[in-house]
Amino acid sequence: MSVIEGDRLHTVSGEELSKARIAAGRVVLWGSALVLLIMVLVQALHSARQIPFGFENWRPVLYAYFFWAFALCVSRVLIYGEQGKKALFVLPAVLFVVSMVVFPLVFGLYISFTDWNLSSLTGRKFNGLDNVRQMWTDPFYWNALRNMVVYVFAILAEYAVAFGLAMLLNAQIVARKFWRVIFLLPLMLSPVAISWMIGKSMMEVRFGPLARLARWLGWENPSFFGSPEIAKLTIMLMDAWNFIPFMMIMILAGLQALPKEVLEAAKVDGASAWQSFWRVTFPLMLPVSVTAIMIRIIFKLKLADIIINVTAGGPGGATDSVTSFIFREYRDRSNVGYGTLLAMFYLVLIVIFMTALLKISDRIVRRATGTG
Repeated sequence: MSVIEGDRLHTVSGEELSKARIAAGRVVLWGSALVLLIMVLVQALHSARQIPFGFENWRPVLYAYFFWAFALCVSRVLIYGEQGKKALFVLPAVLFVVSMVVFPLVFGLYISFTDWNLSSLTGRKFNGLDNVRQMWTDPFYWNALRNMVVYVFAILAEYAVAFGLAMLLNAQIVARKFWRVIFLLPLMLSPVAISWMIGKSMMEVRFGPLARLARWLGWENPSFFGSPEIAKLTIMLMDAWNFIPFMMIMILAGLQALPKEVLEAAKVDGASAWQSFWRVTFPLMLPVSVTAIMIRIIFKLKLADIIINVTAGGPGGATDSVTSFIFREYRDRSNVGYGTLLAMFYLVLIVIFMTALLKISDRIVRRATGTG
């Protein structure tokens, strides 16, 4: 019996593999990759009408990708032995991300530079930078971007309200558990339900209870969505009512995790309630606060449901978000190529904005907590 046969825990390294096995692994890897590359090129040229032969759709290319993914896993084991088997725990997840994220992103980038209107009989055609020129001169898209700036800045007010509610629910008040459940109720509703329940029903001009209350208070014509300023404020209030509980519950969890000794030491030193909050509680809560605000910004940048169902961007685009505007570009105008370019440009802006915001917030937290 050899040493390797006697040692059941022996790991086969690359040096112990035969040259024929390694060569077979490389043939499997590069052969499958060549098949995939050829099929992608053939289908791309056929879709661009550069060659007369090809497939009816991209489904054969998808099958070729699955074949290459399987061959890649097999080749890792053939070439690297036990080390290759370790890669099998990661490769399926990586390949899934590539198929579900990278491929659609590349395809979307290609569509961005095409003239593709679903109502047109000519089909999809490459139009170069025409969509980019149209975007730069589109006042409604830039108006939607300006609206998003206002919507994002409104998160500061939402954060202040959420922090106040979290402080209240963290205090020793009567029926504290009951009020926690009550304040969490809006978070359990979908934005679509809120838009119909509040925007379409309770704020209905003629028979809505909120409209009747406004008349009783002296507002003669309570049109919540007739004026651009009032409509934008109403949209922000409905969205805030839906998501303030989310920030509140995160801040409440952070408040309950604060060390009691630090707060008691501040009281012993004679700090007032405001000094204890501003000098102790608020700095210690900054990491949680930043996390809550970041997640809320991500949700806010996708704001569309309430706007689409209540105002459809009106009046005159005053309440439009970028997402709702792109949605109407697809649904109402069937302009897939131009709408995809707007979405891609918005994605680039989001990546730049969130990257810069994360760096700035990290510096603020480090400076406030004394770790930087």
